[in-house]
Amino acid sequence: MVATLDIEHLERVTANFRQYLMGWGAELSEWGDPDHYRSGLAQPQFNGVVRLRSLDVVEESMATARARLAGVPWWWWVGPDSPAGTVEALTGLGAVSLGAVPLMARPLDQAEQTEEPPPGPRVEEVGDGDRLRELVRTYSASMGVSPSLEDGVVRVEAGRSDNADIVRLAAVLDGRVVGTTVVMMAHEVAGIFLVHVAEAYRRRGIGGALTTAALRAGRERGMRLAALGASPMGEPLYRRFGFQTVSQYHLFSGPTS
Repeated sequence: MVATLDIEHLERVTANFRQYLMGWGAELSEWGDPDHYRSGLAQPQFNGVVRLRSLDVVEESMATARARLAGVPWWWWVGPDSPAGTVEALTGLGAVSLGAVPLMARPLDQAEQTEEPPPGPRVEEVGDGDRLRELVRTYSASMGVSPSLEDGVVRVEAGRSDNADIVRLAAVLDGRVVGTTVVMMAHEVAGIFLVHVAEAYRRRGIGGALTTAALRAGRERGMRLAALGASPMGEPLYRRFGFQTVSQYHLFSGPTS
């Protein structure tokens, strides 16, 4: 079931999403249509297209994206901020669909169900240095990112120009990071990204503790909404916290030739 979110709020949510993803563009800044970003890392999550502005130039935009993202794997995200018909146009150009990601949101003035925190782990804010590296290592392992990319991911995380808008949270147990989330505080939205729990520590309530901490951080910083893209594993958890599906992102694999 898809809930209704007014146009202004949906635009704020998608602007938050674009800002987060485009912050991975370590090599180049915004280029225009389509909005895309390139970290240079050999991992598709860190390179891609996040919005097409006009369907009239979809072929030219595909050619532009292929040229500027040549040499790295990448994804094309098609959300509610791209024109109607973009999914069909990309399919017609040979882009390979990877499925859809539910876009979920909830007001931050709405009380969530309180859950008992799991015994042991504490959730703490992460700055730079060794703890940032541990945070990257934990979510990278969960995402299947090669350990050889760790230095590059840490470099991009530490060097983002919008780090003042980001709160990084880690669940720490016995001195080690066992869970992560990154919250983008922008456009009056707390965008929740990279919610990952190390495999050996799943089903212990750590994901819920991280979500609670992310919502609290957004509320403390005056955000009006919380939003996220949900995985199949995470969607039931987020519904329990009051999130509702408001739209979706269609995901395509960017052609490499």
